[in-house]
Amino acid sequence: MAINNSFFYKRRSVTAKNMLANKVSENDLKDILSAGIRVPDHGALNPWKIVVIKDERLEKFDKEVILKEFLRANPNASEKEIEIESSRLQRGGVVLAVLSTPVEHPKIPKWEMQLSSAAVCMNLLSCAQSKGYAAQWITEWYAYNKVVIEKLGGDFNRDKISGFIYIGQQSEPPKERRRPNPDDIISYY
Repeated sequence: MAINNSFFYKRRSVTAKNMLANKVSENDLKDILSAGIRVPDHGALNPWKIVVIKDERLEKFDKEVILKEFLRANPNASEKEIEIESSRLQRGGVVLAVLSTPVEHPKIPKWEMQLSSAAVCMNLLSCAQSKGYAAQWITEWYAYNKVVIEKLGGDFNRDKISGFIYIGQQSEPPKERRRPNPDDIISYY
């Protein structure tokens, strides 16, 4: 059976800074979320959560959380830096924050739960892109910030942000980037 060349071989992320923050239809968002959570999950523990940020909440989170935290850590920030940080999430029409929320389990290691959360990120990304949206999986400084994690409902002492999935429209086709040579990374035992 052949792999469908039309999507996975050509799949490419559009950087959030090159995205148009057009709205994502509610039906498409439901589809992306429903399919996105169909990932390997040893023990069906669902060791992750998704927080959907859209509409006026994008600007609200940027101004009330991200910018405040940035300025707290960078009191001498330039006007350009402040401009960037005050509109971080607004680069997308929707941003999905994926939190890894591992639980104590006698048999299933925390690492497997974290991998499951990463699989959610990749699935959400691929689902959005397969519907024709521009999308990018990002972890930037704010993914590691205590206040950001807590505002998204996480426990800083246990949970991590696996990524922010930005979804919008492309302003221009993404440029192809260097891909690994399969001979350099694949071996057979």
